[in-house]
Amino acid sequence: MQWQEVCNHPDLQNLPFKIELNERGQIVMSPVKVYHSAYQGEIGHWLRALLNAGKTLPECAIKTRKGTKVADVAWVSGARFQQIKQETECSVAPEICVEVLSSANSSEEIRE
Repeated sequence: MQWQEVCNHPDLQNLPFKIELNERGQIVMSPVKVYHSAYQGEIGHWLRALLNAGKTLPECAIKTRKGTKVADVAWVSGARFQQIKQETECSVAPEICVEVLSSANSSEEIRE
């Protein structure tokens, strides 16, 4: 499965899960908890306050060699935003990508 297919699939809309694709195109879902959303909001707030020349992107889909990963919060410069703003998933990663740790993250995943 490709990311555009995930975005267009009617059964995958408005799920209470974070969705990513692994390197085999398989959907990986993680449940979202309130504390996780709170941290995302705080990080987004601080990125906007400290780096106001770019854009803050919550739940930012990024194409990687290991599938489509979704950064919990990202910050992108104005120039890079112009390059990626019409894309379904970022072909070039934002300059700052933040993953909020949760119980669903394995130690191996975090090291990677």
